[in-house]
Order: sequence, then C-alpha cells, then structure tokens
Amino acid sequence: MDRHLPPAGRWQLAARAQRMQPSALRELLKVAERPDIISFAGGLPSPYALPVERLQASVDRILRRDAIGALQYGPSEGYLPLREAIAARLTRQGAAVSPSEVLITTGSQQALDLVARVLVDPGSRVLIETPTYLGAVQALAQYEPVFEEVATDAAGLLPERLNDTSMRNARLLYTQPNFQNPTGRTLPLDRRMALASQAIRHGLPIVEDDPYGELVYTGVTLPSLLSMAPGNVVHLGSFSKVIAPGLRVGYVVAPEALMIKLLQAKQASDLHTTGITQRLAHALLTDGEYDTHLEAIRLRYRAQCALMLKCLSEHMPEGVSWTRPAGGMFLWVTLPPGIDSASLFDDALARGVAFVPGASFHAVSPKANTMRLTFTTATPSQIETGIARLAQAIEARLRKSETCLTVS
Repeated sequence: MDRHLPPAGRWQLAARAQRMQPSALRELLKVAERPDIISFAGGLPSPYALPVERLQASVDRILRRDAIGALQYGPSEGYLPLREAIAARLTRQGAAVSPSEVLITTGSQQALDLVARVLVDPGSRVLIETPTYLGAVQALAQYEPVFEEVATDAAGLLPERLNDTSMRNARLLYTQPNFQNPTGRTLPLDRRMALASQAIRHGLPIVEDDPYGELVYTGVTLPSLLSMAPGNVVHLGSFSKVIAPGLRVGYVVAPEALMIKLLQAKQASDLHTTGITQRLAHALLTDGEYDTHLEAIRLRYRAQCALMLKCLSEHMPEGVSWTRPAGGMFLWVTLPPGIDSASLFDDALARGVAFVPGASFHAVSPKANTMRLTFTTATPSQIETGIARLAQAIEARLRKSETCLTVS
C-alpha cells in the first residue's frame, strides 16, 4: 500500500439516502431490454412515434437563428415562448392559465420532486390513490411522508371514501385522472367534480399528474381538475410521451404564491432546464403540425391497444381480468388470488416475455396478483406472440397451484 496516498474518505450517508431504494421497474427493464425478450414492461413511446425528421429540422433552424440563446444559461422559469404556448393550450382546454403560473422542468419527474420538496415534511400525511405511479411514490417517499391510500375501483379514485379529517390534515392528494399509470383507467366526470368540490371545501391541495391526457383514443377529453379547482391544484405535464422522452421537458402549473417556492427549489436543483430542448418542444408545439402528429400517435396506439385486448380475450385463462383503457399506454391485469406476479415474472421471462409485477405500484398495501402491460412499443406480431406466451405461463402456474392444493 502506498503510504503517501491520503486515507479513504469516511462517507457518512444522510438518513434519507439510506432509505432510498432502487427502482424495481428500472431493474426489471435491464432484463426486459434483452433482444430475445418481447417486452410489455417499459412505459416507452413507440420508436415509430418519435418525430425524428421534424426534430432534426428544428435543431438546424434553432442553431441558425438562436444558437446563443439555445446554448447559453437561461431563466429558471423556462423559455418564455414555451411557457406562453403551454398556458395558451391549457387555456383552450378550459383552464385559465397565465405564463407566470408555468414552470418548465427537467421532465415531469423533476416536477414531482419539486412539489414534494416544497410541500412535504417528515411525518406529513399524503393521500395517494392505489395502485399508483411508482415514480410518484419514489419522489414523495424521500421526504418521509405518511402515506394514506385512497380507495379506488375500476373507474379510479372514490371521492366519497375520502376521510374529512384526512383531507383537512393532508399536505396533498396525488392522482393521475387520465389513463392512469399503471391501470389505464380514467376518472369519470362526476368523480372529478366531487373531488374538486371536496378539495375546495377542505382546502386540500391536489397534485394532478397528466402525462397521458393528450393520448385519448375513444370518447371525449374530460375537463381537468385544474379547470375545476385552480386554486387547489398543481398540474403536471410532460412532452415525453407525445414528442420524445429524451428531451426531458416537462412543466408544472401552480398558483403564483406556490410558484415562488417551486422556482426557488428549481434554482437549487439544476438552475434551469436545457435551453435547446425547450426550444425544440416549443418548435414542435407551435409549428402547425402538432395536432396532426398527436392524431397519428393516437391511431397507432389505439390499434395496438385493441389488438392486445383481443389477444387477452383469446388466450387468457378463466379468472384473469383486465382494464380496457380509452387512452394512454397501459392496461392492468388482475390474476386469480394466490398467483404472485413477481414469481410469475421468472416463468414468463423463460418463455421470452416480460411485464411489470403489480406490487411495486402500491405505496402501502401491495397486491401481488396484479401486473402492468404496455402496448405501445411491441409490434403487432410481438403482441400476438407475447400475450399467448404470457397466458401459457399463467396457465402453468395455475396448474401448479391446483396440484399443490390437491396434494395438501
């Protein structure tokens, strides 16, 4: 050993770092990305939905016209034309939003972190639907809240099951009302109205996470919670699912009194979101082809969703049920009681197909007999083959369970 080298550092981890856990989904994706695996696991946009040529043309145009602005430091609030365009689009959709209420973030995951950092103390009560987005649980959990799960059914959160005391004492309620990750369900209009009314009555802050709202396949787009209770709602959005996740451009809409603290937290986090990717998002949002681009994605995903639903109906054994999403990227499968999807994952992987076990999507009380399937990235032939293989793995597990019961 070289005596001239300084001693190794004594790294004392913060308590919150010691509590951090790896993302179960990210660990699974390492396996699911093998080329020999048909993956229904990752929540990724289809590679055919990425507007590569338009982005390439926009990069060239931006660097010719505004290279210094795109490559230099920028305002922490974000690129003003992008904030104006977001505010205008949300206003057309029914929520009166000004650019000063919009903060551009490095993906909506950063928006979740900023909201949690500003609103949540250790021991704070946080209301959260179940199952829920895994990334939200991770972002909130590092600030040590006490999670209280809100009852749900096939249509989503049940406002009548919210406890008055919990609503008065909670720091926030987190929900994804549109095509929720992981279930694909959509909160009906009457429940949105009831939830907004309760939030106003009890002063309950709602975090409305809406990365999938533009991906509607059937029916009409329902009014946002932001449009119903603007003073009580923090609204999160993202361009990851509708333009490209690699841009890492999201946004948060919040009342101006809260925006001050969100902006300060953003400044402490990364100073500002990358200037050139903000300009790319703005270029595609305002070039006159955005809605045509959205419709093409909707048609593709609607067809892939319909095919997966058809294959599930054809192949799944009795006792297996699933959601029928009207948009988004996911559907949720419930297995017969006693079938653990985490154990089933290895069986399915051996047959060349991957999914995400459902227990990870619960903040408090995991349900092992559930799984999330993504229908956006697989080809039609992969959907047909993969669902058949998955059904075979489930049938084998059911036969094994029946044999064990008979022997016992």
